Amino acid sequence: MNAGKVVALVFGSLFLLVGVVLLIGGGTLVGVDRAFTDTDGFLTAPDALLERDTYAITAPIYLENEWIWWWRHPARMQVQMASSGSIFLGIGRRNDVEAYLADVSHAEVRDLEFSEYRRHRIWASDFRDVVGTEQPARPADQTIWVASEEGERTQTLRWALEPGDWVLVAMNADGSRGIDIVGTVGVEAPWLLGLGIGLLAVGLILLGIGLVLILVVARSSRSTDIEPATPDTLTPGTYPVKLIGERTEPLSPVLWLVKWFLLIPHFIVLPFLWAGWAVSWFLSLIAILFTGRYPRGLFNYNVGVLRWSWRVGFYSYEALATDQYPPFSMKAGGYPADLQVAYPERLSPGLALVKWWLLAIPHYIVVGIFQGGYGFHGVGLAPILTCFAAVMLLFTGRYPDELLRLIMGMNRWSYRVAAYAALMTDEYPPFRLEE
Repeated sequence: MNAGKVVALVFGSLFLLVGVVLLIGGGTLVGVDRAFTDTDGFLTAPDALLERDTYAITAPIYLENEWIWWWRHPARMQVQMASSGSIFLGIGRRNDVEAYLADVSHAEVRDLEFSEYRRHRIWASDFRDVVGTEQPARPADQTIWVASEEGERTQTLRWALEPGDWVLVAMNADGSRGIDIVGTVGVEAPWLLGLGIGLLAVGLILLGIGLVLILVVARSSRSTDIEPATPDTLTPGTYPVKLIGERTEPLSPVLWLVKWFLLIPHFIVLPFLWAGWAVSWFLSLIAILFTGRYPRGLFNYNVGVLRWSWRVGFYSYEALATDQYPPFSMKAGGYPADLQVAYPERLSPGLALVKWWLLAIPHYIVVGIFQGGYGFHGVGLAPILTCFAAVMLLFTGRYPDELLRLIMGMNRWSYRVAAYAALMTDEYPPFRLEE
């Protein structure tokens, strides 16, 4: 694969990833707007049960000057509270509220946790109790409130947000002890739906650009660029996936200590290649379901990504069996590590639906033990054995043949399963380490 195709692939994968993220974000905003915005345009939280044997319940509201919606169109906050009796709601500056409630027992809301209770969507509250000995004066008689409401049963308080250190106060209208209210808080967000739709539109555009770039690269990948194996190039009777890894001598005893740093360029490129691989896999699944064939360009690309990954792994901590730097290429040959997959002329559409997840479960368990997830504290056997090989290289300068065969066998098993899950063959992977 030449430099131009690599660049196109990287940008295509980047556009694809950003597009997917924007689609998820935009869809979330649209869903939130549809699910939680009331008829007055306020984005409201689920109902909260606030019950406390005290004179007042308070909630801090701190707003910074840098908030973008202070410019031109300040947002509004809406507080709705319901009680069996008369209720008072007020918002005032923290210093004024603290002076009013000095030496008065009250509870400050510290946290709200969503839960299901009595068939209603409500929050369980975490309070900080402040103990006092005085009974407060009637709250509506105070002049400290920038916004307030008082009345029977349900009350709605709306306030244009402005920077400052504020406190929301809920009390009985007569200032008596014992608060038992159910309420909710919302904020005016008329921009939410438009922002969500805008993110969806941009995400679709970037997703389309990314798909086009990736498909162009995949379709233009001829046999002179990415060389897939054919049944004739593999030994008859063997599995149609062949992993090659030839140890090169001599091996540096200390180079493995810095290979992670040397491979940073590959670590930057590979995530984009794998993003394209995921898209190519999905498109191939659709093609197999309708035609029974794996599109040759997509097949070559996916084999090339696996080959590139194996070369990086063979150089680094999947084997540490060569000091020859891996090429930035998907092309077969020319490196001690290689991967060959026989191109299938026909594939079963029915198997394509189940083999990559259901039928491969036993192999996934084994590969998890080999590569990580089910091994020693989440570390697989293959990385552990590679560490042993690294230590032996450091102190003896030797890489035991038996250890390399075992590591190669585990990687061979893993890549067979990867090719099977990638729909590249209908032949079930064998439970063995050898070819």
